[in-house]
Amino acid sequence: MCNCTVARCVENNTIEIVPYECPPLENITCANGKKPVLAYDEYHCCQQYHCDCVCEGWGDPHYITFDGLYYSYQGNCTYVLMEEIQPKYNLNIHIDNVFCDPDEHVSCPQSIIIIYGTQVFKLKNHNVIGRVNLEALKDDVRLKLPYSHRGVKVMNTGLTMVLEIPDREVVITFGINGFSITLPYQHFGRNTQGHCGTCNNNQNDDCMLPKGKLVESCAVMADYWPAKDHPDCTIPTKPTIKPEPEPIPSPCKQDTICNLLKSSVFAKCHPFVSPENFYQGCIYDSCRVFNRSIECTSLQAYAAACAQEGVCLHWRNYTELCSSDCPSDKVYKPCGLAEQPTCEDIPEELTMNFTTEGCFCPEGKKLFNRESGICVEKCGCLDPEGIPREFNETFNYNCQSCTCDESTKTISCKPKMCLAQTLEKCSDPGYVLINQTNPLDPCCPTSVCQCQSDTCKINDVNVNCSVGKILRVHAGKCCLEYTCEPKSVCVYNDIEYQSGSSVPGKKCQNCTCTSAVNPKSKLLEVQCKPQQCEKTCKRGYDYVETKSDECCGKCVQTHCILIVNSTMQLLKQGETWTSPEDKCQRYSCDKSGETLTTTSSYTVCPPFQQSNCQPDTIQTAVNGCCTICMEKERACKLVPMKTRITIGSCQSKEEVDMPYCEGSCNTFAKYSEAAAAMQHSCSCCKEMRFSNRTVELQCSDGKGVPYAYMHVEECGCHHTDCTKSAGQHVRRRRSFTLL
Repeated sequence: MCNCTVARCVENNTIEIVPYECPPLENITCANGKKPVLAYDEYHCCQQYHCDCVCEGWGDPHYITFDGLYYSYQGNCTYVLMEEIQPKYNLNIHIDNVFCDPDEHVSCPQSIIIIYGTQVFKLKNHNVIGRVNLEALKDDVRLKLPYSHRGVKVMNTGLTMVLEIPDREVVITFGINGFSITLPYQHFGRNTQGHCGTCNNNQNDDCMLPKGKLVESCAVMADYWPAKDHPDCTIPTKPTIKPEPEPIPSPCKQDTICNLLKSSVFAKCHPFVSPENFYQGCIYDSCRVFNRSIECTSLQAYAAACAQEGVCLHWRNYTELCSSDCPSDKVYKPCGLAEQPTCEDIPEELTMNFTTEGCFCPEGKKLFNRESGICVEKCGCLDPEGIPREFNETFNYNCQSCTCDESTKTISCKPKMCLAQTLEKCSDPGYVLINQTNPLDPCCPTSVCQCQSDTCKINDVNVNCSVGKILRVHAGKCCLEYTCEPKSVCVYNDIEYQSGSSVPGKKCQNCTCTSAVNPKSKLLEVQCKPQQCEKTCKRGYDYVETKSDECCGKCVQTHCILIVNSTMQLLKQGETWTSPEDKCQRYSCDKSGETLTTTSSYTVCPPFQQSNCQPDTIQTAVNGCCTICMEKERACKLVPMKTRITIGSCQSKEEVDMPYCEGSCNTFAKYSEAAAAMQHSCSCCKEMRFSNRTVELQCSDGKGVPYAYMHVEECGCHHTDCTKSAGQHVRRRRSFTLL
């Protein structure tokens, strides 16, 4: 009855009310290695020692049941970790395992699903091996952490997510160290089944099938606990013998970090939590999974178990493989309150003070609130940018003067007042007066002179430079500056001259552009010297002074210059000269305008044949060129002739020499007494000597053909027969042969 009293029937409908007597307190030993805890009985009158239900899983994966039984299971599906045999609190917990190393067919826990009444939560790690990537969902909608609603809290420490049900003292963790489920024995004792076994401090009945049948191997039992909403999982029809993997006696890798579990790093925790199961799981993973980060999960799970026993270990400092990665404003702590202190904490609010590793505020700071994640030294207000402000602190925000009000714990703002400013004038070219933000006070505008190059003007006087100067552009304060700078040239009569070139200067002077620079004009200087007259003339010319307005005289031609056979002859105007070697060639000097020019003429002699001359009459003509004589009268002689030979459509290109014979010979007729008849004697003019010659004829079709003819070289009288008809004349004899 109430107030820890008992109603007892004595007799005759007599009821005796007496105080409830508690049984004696007995010490017990927990099969899972945890410390027993004192808890009230169902009447909340007497305390007894009980062993709370703690189930752990990590790696690929390895399980320790509520009662401390260790086994490994490689299923690839969603399974029941824990469910109530007799529904009392409507709590069910599932695990979703996926293959994390397909080559070895080993699986790792990817998410844990908590079903509490009508609420469904999922704690998920998107990277099952390696750096943590955690996410919490409710009814498949992502939660903004921390979350607290309808008796459930969800927190994230950066490395681990924690789900608490304070009314039932339930704590569930999930993260890079796998998972852990802590249930109070007084609420869930003797009423659990699934992969985590039965929570009754007895390992013998942990490998129980859904209908209560026991098997020897929990790895066999695990196949029979697929979640009901995952029909794709294969369920064996009969239990099969599936022996546990034999523990691997020694590490497969020399550089494994598993040995740290048995070293001095964790020695402080060995009396409270045995490292054997965690070491065996670590070696198992090290030998079967390629990614070495899997080894960290065994060390993380063991450190988490130690933290629940009050032993806090800074083990991550001893290995780079499992180093923590916290943001710059947080620090890593191996044991920190999952529900971190905040400025908004209410002392009366129920909290479980569960510790876990994670990223926490540094010493001396606390969270401003659970939603911000901002660590502050003093509590106050958060400004609109999420920056913490102390009470009564005044600051500027968005050109407003704001204060953190202690009474309301809110930010109150009013417009900022700006001082009046004096306007200035801009005198430099290109500068204009504009309003801009004051760098000393961004909320108040100020007037400054600012360069705007599009307002610059070009001075036309400077752009058009004089002769000898070039336009140069320089960068000024704002606008471009134009200057005319002297070139390296001489300037004379507005004409530029390069150094070393001739300059048409003063009369009767030779001027040159030098490389010397005039110090005043910065141009090159012109130097002049008197002009030197050249009075030496070549042969045939005489130097003659000219008019007074000219500086020098000039060479005037007085003779014609004739060079024959490398010999120079000077001829005056009208004078002639005949070469001694060739009397037929004659030269004369004639004037054409102001120039004396040499002309030549050649005498062509008439044909001369010595055989046609009378003896002793051969002589040279008066001109000294031709040979003449007195010719024989009508004598037979060689007559020269030139002709162009034509045969059909073929003709010689040029005239050829073709002399012939002409003249009379002695012919008579007289009576011969001896013969008693007329005696005749006849002779004719004919060729006495000739030669054969050949010439090429060009035909109309473009082809050339050779042609042979007789060339007469000597003529004479030759006796002939007189019986032929009288009056027959001696004819020219020609003989043509076309080859």
